[in-house]
Amino acid sequence: MKIEVLGTGCSKCIQLEAVVKQAVAKSGKFAQIQKVDDIMKIMEYQVVSTPGLVIDGKVVSTGKVLSVDEVLALING
Repeated sequence: MKIEVLGTGCSKCIQLEAVVKQAVAKSGKFAQIQKVDDIMKIMEYQVVSTPGLVIDGKVVSTGKVLSVDEVLALING
């Protein structure tokens, strides 16, 4: 599983990255977590409001910080 956190370094982006790490640890699953701060790469996903969350190439959230439980639900699909 590949999880990407899209954002240019704002506080919400940093917060979402921490939440994602907690959720992955809680899930017990193996996931590659990548922070994407390249604005061109973010635009490739057509995300206009950061932070964005991408799981296995699919944008699942934009513009808000999710809770650990919300991220867990997305990971467990």
